Amino acid sequence: MNATRFIISGRVQGVGYREWCRREAESLGLSGTVRNLPDGTVEAVFIGDSAAVDAMLTRCRKGPPAAEVVSIGLDPVDMKAVDGFVILPSG
Repeated sequence: MNATRFIISGRVQGVGYREWCRREAESLGLSGTVRNLPDGTVEAVFIGDSAAVDAMLTRCRKGPPAAEVVSIGLDPVDMKAVDGFVILPSG
C-alpha cells in the first residue's frame, strides 16, 4: 500500500474539485481523504497501489472542467487504509 499526500494549488476551490476527486479515486480503487485548506489549496491523501496513485496524479493535474491546477506538491505519509474515500470538512 502506498499513501501519498497531494497539495493541489490553483483554482481548485469552488469548482467541484473535492467531489470530482472522490469519484476519480473510487474509480481507481483508492481510499483516502480530501479537504479544502484555508490557504485556497486542496489537500488529498490517496491510499492504494503505486500505479493507481500515479494515475490519480495524472488526473489531478487536469482536474474537473472548471479547475485550473497550477501545481501539486507530493509527500509520502504513514497512513493506513480508510474505508472508502471521504470528503472531510474544510480545515
